[in-house]
Amino acid sequence: MRETFELIAEERSDKGKGASRRLRHSNKIPAIVYGAEQAPLSLTLDHNAVSLHLAHEAFYSHILTLKVNGRDEKVVLRDVQRHPSKPRIMHLDLQRISATKKMRMRIPLHFTGSDIAPGVKQSGGIISHLLNDVEVLCLAADLPEYIEVDMSQVKLNETVHLSDLKLPKGVELVALTHAHDQPVASIHLPRAVVEEVKPVEEAAAVEGAAVPAEGKPEAKPEAKAETKGGKGEKG
Repeated sequence: MRETFELIAEERSDKGKGASRRLRHSNKIPAIVYGAEQAPLSLTLDHNAVSLHLAHEAFYSHILTLKVNGRDEKVVLRDVQRHPSKPRIMHLDLQRISATKKMRMRIPLHFTGSDIAPGVKQSGGIISHLLNDVEVLCLAADLPEYIEVDMSQVKLNETVHLSDLKLPKGVELVALTHAHDQPVASIHLPRAVVEEVKPVEEAAAVEGAAVPAEGKPEAKPEAKAETKGGKGEKG
């Protein structure tokens, strides 16, 4: 079941760094909403409520309901500014969405079947996640919560690319529209195992070169011919 998120906001007229600082001191967050060919609107949000929402992965890729001035607007989260050293949210950017225009959003990847992948279960490999999210292009009504990456059939030294992903109807990957078929995940042996195998292989190669082929006697060095002096036998 899809989660729903509501943001209750107040419109604000006081702007600037000083006004934003006063808001933060009162446990509020300055924000802005824009888009859909409407004028930008400066907002105030409750810090604690937003913090709880931000703890959910789905909040970053969902259609959100913004309640302001007695009406509801459908928006998406476009940017979160955080304090560099404190657990504080400094500012939010929200964008209105259109029901008839396609939008771009970053959607998380969910990896499934990792524990039964042949490359892991049979070959002892490990999975490297090369991407954790992807940018999609779709209508708001088609926006998925996440995109699944099925690892259940992936063997050792194989890679899953963007073109291998199964997409919901109406959803495109932006990278593929630009012919960028990026790797998503791969299975390979742990580095320590690879480093152990190499010396063993090298030692075996050296040993094989030192032992003569079966059935062939070891070559002996040729004896040097004796060279006698110029004196002949006495008659």
